[in-house]
Amino acid sequence: MDKREEDDSEEAWLQLRPVEPLPSQCCGSGCSPCVFDLYHRDLARWEAARASKNRSLLSGEQSRSCSPKLSPETFLAFRISAIDKLTKDTYHVRFTLPGNSPLGLRPGQHLILRGKVDDLEIQRAYTPISPANAEGYFEVLIKCYPTGLMARYVESWRAGDTAFWRGPFGGFIYKPNQHGELLMLAAGTGLAPMVPILQSITDNADDETFVTLVSCFKTFEDIYLKTFLQEQAHFWNIRTFFVLSQENFPEQLPWSYREKTHFGRLAQDLIEELVSSCRRKPFALVCGSAEFTKDMARCLLCAGVTEDSYFLF
Repeated sequence: MDKREEDDSEEAWLQLRPVEPLPSQCCGSGCSPCVFDLYHRDLARWEAARASKNRSLLSGEQSRSCSPKLSPETFLAFRISAIDKLTKDTYHVRFTLPGNSPLGLRPGQHLILRGKVDDLEIQRAYTPISPANAEGYFEVLIKCYPTGLMARYVESWRAGDTAFWRGPFGGFIYKPNQHGELLMLAAGTGLAPMVPILQSITDNADDETFVTLVSCFKTFEDIYLKTFLQEQAHFWNIRTFFVLSQENFPEQLPWSYREKTHFGRLAQDLIEELVSSCRRKPFALVCGSAEFTKDMARCLLCAGVTEDSYFLF
């Protein structure tokens, strides 16, 4: 009888053992704590509880419903209030925050979204594009790749659904007047982390940071947030440029875009021109695909921008 109780107890403990995450559950963004960090923390907690036969030691993990505030360690549920399809593969999604509360992110920080497809859990990093001081909501841009698992999850969303997020994360947090000029280089949804930083600058009359924003897209129709970007360009300290790699009819662009649009790809010659045209010593922010980020880092170094004068999201 004692042996049976011992076996049952052992089986019960094994059922409580944390499950090691799959590679798909890591977003690959270098977040701290990573999903694997959380696993090792919970495993150590489980091992200590098992050794002392004290299950109360397992209660250190916070329940998802205990706190309405963001936590890097715990996923919280947020309701989807609206979904707009901006392009054939990109969605603009708004989430509701309880009690008109702010999200609590600072410009430059991002969140981790958890999804589940065919019983496979996946996690990806996204930066809200809503103002850092927005109350009662936050918004994200999500690009859905044809073969992406997260795409299948996001494309299943409907208004009223719930999604789980944790955070904040991020190695760059913007501080007013910290840099003389920000040179922002963004490709596609890499525009997202630039948006709250840009808005925080233009919303703050005491922030005199110059900004040169370069947004790279395939065609004019692919440009996100056109109205927002045009409004920002009216401020005395903001310049916006566009680089279109697959635009076939430049003469059909609206007049307001023609002088500030380049065609082809963002390459070394244009980077050097942009750096030299900055009104103050620039600090560069880069966000896009891994290939884009690598290319921009190389171009910036060749243009005389040192490694301590740029940040790669």
